[in-house]
Order: sequence, then structure tokens, then C-alpha cells
Amino acid sequence: MTSTTLAAPGGPDLAGLLVRRASGQPLESVLYTSPAVFDFDVTAVLARTWLFVATEAEVREPGDFVTVEVGPYSVIVVRDDDEVVRALHNVCRHRGARVLAERSGSVGNIVCGYHRWTYATDGSLLHAGDQPKGFDKSCLGLKPVHVRVVAGLVFVCLADQPPADFDEVVATVSPYLLPHQLHRTKVAAQVDLVEEANWKLVMENNRECYHCEGGHPELICTFFPTYGYAEGEIPARLQPAHERYLRAEAALEETCDKRGLPYAAVEDLDGRVSAFRVQREALDGAGESYTLDGRAACTRLLGDLDTPLLGRVSLHTQPNAWFHVLADHAVTFSVLPLSAGRTLLRTTWLVHEDAVEDTDYDLDTLTHVWRETNQQDSVFCARAQLGVSSPGYQPGPYAPSEYQVDAFITWYVDRAREHLAR
Repeated sequence: MTSTTLAAPGGPDLAGLLVRRASGQPLESVLYTSPAVFDFDVTAVLARTWLFVATEAEVREPGDFVTVEVGPYSVIVVRDDDEVVRALHNVCRHRGARVLAERSGSVGNIVCGYHRWTYATDGSLLHAGDQPKGFDKSCLGLKPVHVRVVAGLVFVCLADQPPADFDEVVATVSPYLLPHQLHRTKVAAQVDLVEEANWKLVMENNRECYHCEGGHPELICTFFPTYGYAEGEIPARLQPAHERYLRAEAALEETCDKRGLPYAAVEDLDGRVSAFRVQREALDGAGESYTLDGRAACTRLLGDLDTPLLGRVSLHTQPNAWFHVLADHAVTFSVLPLSAGRTLLRTTWLVHEDAVEDTDYDLDTLTHVWRETNQQDSVFCARAQLGVSSPGYQPGPYAPSEYQVDAFITWYVDRAREHLAR
């Protein structure tokens, strides 16, 4: 998809739309609703950045795989026989058939169900029946996709040349994640939720808590509703919550200092290709986990952690993910765009690899807060999609606490304009 295509008769003038986007405001309607713009987003933005797609816990053993779809792309994430995590295009090198149709599973070899071409777990072609003499298998392996494993989190990049600045991001966020040893976890639950909204609206919704006070009763038992507010802009009604937050933050910092754990916010959400934000932040209630009373949902803590009072490591990565890593479990969120108006949100709950369900944790307690929150957000996002699709829609101003939404849209516009300028 090119700018010429988008500017063709009947198509949106994407370059013009991007230029006139006002800072501090959402995008115009067509940028959320047009199938042509969606195709452009996949080519110009999503395929050219690092995307979070899975956790190492989903591919624990050699032969374990998951398949992930981003627009028209399908990618296999698999642990090979040497226990290296690889990513491969899910396209047979014979006649292009989808090789693996299952969402996840385990294989000895990767076998295309059409003509039985057989690949090793590293993608190399092992067998192709009835080929002519001199047939060279070595150049017909499954095409590789760039992959990085970051402290147990699996990212892929579909571009020929992935953004080099990701190394800096990895170096910054790893000290926050490594104490939780996510590579030593297992999947307690995974829920796929298809939201009837453009992927950008799903991301915008996540990047603010302006709606949390009235929209997420379960979440704000532990998530302070003052998130995103500057110190001098907190409404009077939220002052009691802010005072609790200050006390909880002081206690968390003392706990972290004793253990040498980083907690300061590092925020670079729109000034680079691999944009991100990371911080260890306090929780409300008992301060241990995302539960209705704030107490730990799993008695078996992650890694070698010795206290549940470690708040949450909150990590955001542009363009498609956020993470909450606690002492007792971790929750990962991957936004996988399907079409202009449909987006898959995949939520995964991780617990220590030795934790036992119904002994160390109750699954409903572990997942309750985010299952409810995701369903509530799905309704909000669907309403937003309906609204931006109306002829009566006009972008309005972001509230000051929505500065991370503005940063996400600024990041998106910058990536799109860079591509059009090539």
C-alpha cells in the first residue's frame, strides 16, 4: 500500500490527514474506519516495528508452537530442537498454503497439510516428495521472521530490517523484569477477546485511566484512579486516593531499595521507533496483587522473590502491548489487528512454573479483575468505534491525564509520515 493508492479517487488522502492532525486531539474518522488505512497501518507501522506476540511459557518445550495473525500475516513462533525460540512465516514454500492451522500445539516436525512438505522446527525443509533430480532443499525453508526474547517475552518484527533502537529498550526494561524470572513460569490462563474496534482505539483506551473511576470498579480496588494526573491537577474527589498512593509509593520504594530493585519511571513514548514506558508502581488495598482486596492471588511467588509487596512492574510498548508483572503472577496483553473494525486482544496470566492450581492459586481469583476489566473496555471500544464512524464525529481535546494517548497517536502519525516520505 502506497500513498498514491490511498490518494486515488475514492480513497483517503492519508498524507493530508496526517499533516493536519492537531496535537492533543484524536485522529479523524477515516483513520479509524477505512479498510485502505488499515492495510496501510499493517504495511507502514505494524510490520516495521517490534510486536509482542507471545510468552516463552507458551513454547516451553522443543516443538511447542503458537501461531499469531497480524492483518494478512501469519507467523509461527516455535521452540526448535536446540531450544531456541524462532519465528517463521506460516506459508509453505511449495504453493503458499497455510502450514499450521492450529492456534497452538506441539510438533516433531512442521508438516504442511496440503502436499506434506515437511520442515524442521528451525524452518529448514526436510522432505518434499516427487521432486526432480537435483532439487535443492536448502533454499526452500520456511521464511524466517526476526524474533527477540526479552526476559521471557517474545517479540517479532516483520520488516527486512527491524528497528535497531530496540536494543536500548531491552537494556532499559530488563532490570525491571528479570527478578520475576518470567522464563520460569507457566500459563495459568489465556483469553482471546475480539473487540469490535480499530486497533488504534483499543490502544488509546489502554493508555489512559480517565475512564477507570466510573468504568472499572474491580480494577480500581487496586489500581489508583489518579494514574496519569500531574501532581497539581488531581481533582478534590481523588485526593484521598492520592494520599493513599503517596504512602504506598513511599513504602514500595523502601522495599525496593532494600532489594536493589529499580522502580523509577522511564518514559519515551513518542520520540523513537521502539517507544516504551516502564515503572514499578504501588497498588492500592493490601498492595500485593490485582485482586478485589489487593492480596496475593498466588502463594507461590515468581522467581526467588521474598515478599508479595512489590507493586506492579507496568510496561507499555508501542504499538501493541502492555504488561503488569507482580510478585505473585504476571499478566500480558497483546493487541493483534484483524481488520479496520476488529481487533484481537490476547490476555495471558502467568504463574510460577511450580505453582499448583487449587493449591497455590484459585484460577477465578487470579483472573477475575482483568477478565472483568477487559470486558468493560471491549464495550467502551465498541462504542468509540460506532462514534468515530458517525458523520457527526469531530475530534475533541484530550484531558491532561490522557497525555499517554496523545503520545501514542503522535507516535503513530510519526511512523506513518516517515513511511510516506520514503
